[in-house]
Amino acid sequence: MVTLKQLAKELNVSISTVSKALNNSEEIGEDTVKRVKELAELYNYTPNKVALSLKQNKTRTIGVIIPNILNHFLAKVLFGIEKEATNLGYNIITCISNESLEKEKESLMLLANGSVDGFILSVAEETQIKNEIDHFKKTISRGLPIVMFDRVAHDVLCDKVIVDDFDATYNATKDLLLENRKNIAFVSNINDLSVGKLRERGYAKAILEDNSQAPLILNIKKKDDHQKKIKSFLKKNKMVDAIIAADSSSGIIAINTAVNLGFKVPKDMSVIGFASKADSNHSTPRLTTIRQHAKVIGANAAQMLIDRLQKMHLNEDVKTKIVRTSFIKSKSTLK
Repeated sequence: MVTLKQLAKELNVSISTVSKALNNSEEIGEDTVKRVKELAELYNYTPNKVALSLKQNKTRTIGVIIPNILNHFLAKVLFGIEKEATNLGYNIITCISNESLEKEKESLMLLANGSVDGFILSVAEETQIKNEIDHFKKTISRGLPIVMFDRVAHDVLCDKVIVDDFDATYNATKDLLLENRKNIAFVSNINDLSVGKLRERGYAKAILEDNSQAPLILNIKKKDDHQKKIKSFLKKNKMVDAIIAADSSSGIIAINTAVNLGFKVPKDMSVIGFASKADSNHSTPRLTTIRQHAKVIGANAAQMLIDRLQKMHLNEDVKTKIVRTSFIKSKSTLK
C-alpha cells in the first residue's frame, strides 16, 4: 500500500504538503492539490485512520449506547445522532444495552479502550432501578465525556438532553381539566424509569392543585398483559372520563380498549399519550399526543458532545438542554 512518504517523494514535495493537500488546506495552491489528489487516486491511496487517530489522540468517533433498538423513539434519536455527527465530521459506533446494567458496563469498557472520543447514551432500565452510576463516573474520569439523553442519572456530572416531562404532563392534565373532566387517570408501563416518574409527578401536581378529585394511577409491569390490565382497570373504575398515558402503547391500548368496552372517545372519555405521529395512527380515533421530537434530541446530544470534545481544554461546566415537547390535538380529545 502506498504511503504519504512515497507520494511526497514522487511529487518532490514534503509529506506535510501532501497531507494538507489531501485535506483541502487553504495553505496549499490549487495546482498542487490537484496533482496530489490525482496521484493519490492513481495509487488508490487511503489514509491510515488508525495511525492518524493514534498520532492525534482522537478517533473522531462517538460511542452511542441505547437501551432498546426496537423502541421507535430511541431509534429516531439514534437517527438524529448519526445525521448530526456525520455533518460535523464524526462517525458513530452503536451498542445496545438491552436494558441490562452489565451489558451497559461492558459496552462502556469495550469502547473506552481507544475506540471512541466520548459517549452519548440513554441509561438502561436495570441501571435506573439499581441506581448504579460508578461506571459512568469512571468513564468520565478517564477523560471520555458523556452526554446522556432522555433517561439520565441526575447524580452524574455530565451534559444532558431531556424533554420537559414534568411540565408536559402537568399541562396536558390541565388541558383535560379545562374539558371539565372529573375523573382523570394516569396509566404507565415505564414507572421504573426517571421519565415515567417525572410524568407521573406532573399529572399528580395538576390533579392535587385542582382539588376536585384524587390522583388515580395504574402502573403496569413488563411481565403484565397490558391490554388485560387496562381493561380490568376501566371495568373497575367506570367513572374514569380521561386518561393520560406516560407512553405510546398505554395510550393506544387505552383508546382501543375503551372503545371495545362501549365508551365513546372523546365524548365519554378523552385520551392523551406520549407518542409520535406514526404511533398515533394505531388507534381509532387517532391519539392526541405529546411529541418529544426524537431527532432533535439526537442532534442536540451530538452537538453537545462534539462541542465539548473540541473545547476540552476550556473545562466548561456541564449543561442540561431541555427540548420542548409539542401538544398535538387529534380525535381522542375534545376540540
